[in-house]
Amino acid sequence: MEPVLILDPSEHYRPDFRKDIENFRNYEDFDDKNSKENDTHPNRHIIDRVRRTYLDMHTSQCVDFVKAKREKWLKFNKCQMTVMEAMELLNQLVDESDPDIDLPNIMHAFQTAERIREAYPDHDWFHLTGFIHDLGKVMALWGEPQWCVVGDTFPVGCAFGESIVYQSSTFGKNPDLHHPIYSTKNGMYQEHCGLENVFMSWGHDEYLYHVLKHNNTRLPEEALYMIRFHSFYPWHHGRDYMHLCSEKDTRMLPYVLEFNKFDLYSKSDDVPDVEALTPYYQSLIDKYLPGKVEW
Repeated sequence: MEPVLILDPSEHYRPDFRKDIENFRNYEDFDDKNSKENDTHPNRHIIDRVRRTYLDMHTSQCVDFVKAKREKWLKFNKCQMTVMEAMELLNQLVDESDPDIDLPNIMHAFQTAERIREAYPDHDWFHLTGFIHDLGKVMALWGEPQWCVVGDTFPVGCAFGESIVYQSSTFGKNPDLHHPIYSTKNGMYQEHCGLENVFMSWGHDEYLYHVLKHNNTRLPEEALYMIRFHSFYPWHHGRDYMHLCSEKDTRMLPYVLEFNKFDLYSKSDDVPDVEALTPYYQSLIDKYLPGKVEW
């Protein structure tokens, strides 16, 4: 299988990330492609790729599209393989957002998990959550385009939140933008219906969440929230969509925020000792998601 280049725009469009990179500005400043300053910007290529990813995503991710993806992927008939076998597939994913770091994607899994383990040594379910949280990206190896695998997520079937990346300039051709129901604040949902009753845009978070549920994982609810909503930045950082949240969602929000601290800041050039660490994480897999998994 040939490697797949994958740019995860959610890792670049973070306010925290921009503080650490000189001149890495808000991408909305780069809509004018005729600007001389824009043409010579050192991160021009990244800005263009990220914006194109979000333009494609925000044009296509609508209620009908999400329903079609759920119909396709939630049959769980793609293959059967263990978690470790799926993890090995991540070695075929080359993250274009880190072009100068020659590390396979699996290293981020170990890095994230080990940082969590250091901070929370007694919470083994949290360690495993960090280890597997990006496994849904295997969809990219099965033909899904990047814009419905990676990036920030958001609900469909209601008005698009103001804090969504490029919200003002990328939804113009979305079929739901002027829908008489889907364009309203609550849309097709009841106020405080709970995020578990909301259709999220399709991506690796949503896919892995459903894979875990389908295969009767023993991971706790907190872990499932971390996995399903770790890319839902308009909610956990923008505080949009609070009107759809239940008491349970509000209670789970701190867990998602805590997880994201480790996800965002774990990437480095330090190579984990995979051979030494694998037996520990295999023991957690055996505890919480053993055997062959239906994907």
